[in-house]
Amino acid sequence: MDLENQKRVKEFAEQYGPENVVVLLGAAEGEASGLAAETVTNGDPTYAGPLTGVQLGLKVYHVCEPEVKEEFDAGIYDEQVSMMEMVLDVDDIVNEMTSIREQYCKY
Repeated sequence: MDLENQKRVKEFAEQYGPENVVVLLGAAEGEASGLAAETVTNGDPTYAGPLTGVQLGLKVYHVCEPEVKEEFDAGIYDEQVSMMEMVLDVDDIVNEMTSIREQYCKY
C-alpha cells in the first residue's frame, strides 16, 4: 500500500472512527493483499509509511471474497471484476485475508 493511501486510511479512521471504516482491496495476489491488509490492521510492516507502528485493527476484505462479492449487484460485478477473477488464485487470497483478519482485526 503506497504512502498516500496509508495517509488516507489513517485520516478516515481518525475522522470516522476505526470501527466505522472498512478497507476493500483488489490486489491480484494473496501475498500483496495480505501485506496491504496487515498494513491497515497491524501497522506498516515495511516501516516506511504513516501507518508504521499504528495498529488500526480495521475490517479489511478483498473484492473477490464471497461475503463481499454477494454485496455487489451481480451485473456490475460481472462487468467490473469477474474477468479478472478468472485468473486470480481466489482461494489463496481468501486464506490470506482470513488469516490477517483473525490475527489483527479489532472490529
